[in-house]
Amino acid sequence: MNDDITGGEEAEQGPPPFILYQQGDDLTTAQRSLAIWVHNLLLPVYAGEESSRAPWCPRWWEHPDAMAHLYGLWMAWQEMTSAKAGMNGPAMWHRDFLGPAMTFLRDPSGPFSGCKPGNHRPKHPPRVDVYDG
Repeated sequence: MNDDITGGEEAEQGPPPFILYQQGDDLTTAQRSLAIWVHNLLLPVYAGEESSRAPWCPRWWEHPDAMAHLYGLWMAWQEMTSAKAGMNGPAMWHRDFLGPAMTFLRDPSGPFSGCKPGNHRPKHPPRVDVYDG
């Protein structure tokens, strides 16, 4: 498998900790590897065109929920397209992982809802009162 598309050899070394738990150099490495996969495989093959009904943010990595979904999708890609996955692995990845993740990401009210083609708009989390239970 080509490292330019997979984003590295992480699948052969065992799964890394989920991206939301990583910090420092580990986080930078994970983000770089994910970006390689997103930019070289996911977007050219599966993204389709941007529209108000299927938004995409050019700065997707600045949306933590999108980053988490994409990292999970990439981890599943590595597992489901490895030799250990068997011949049905890729079909299962398309059915069980790609569709739900892209539906969430490209939903008009999803993580990129405020972003327009070529324009990122940061989101602010909802206000939360302090739990004093």
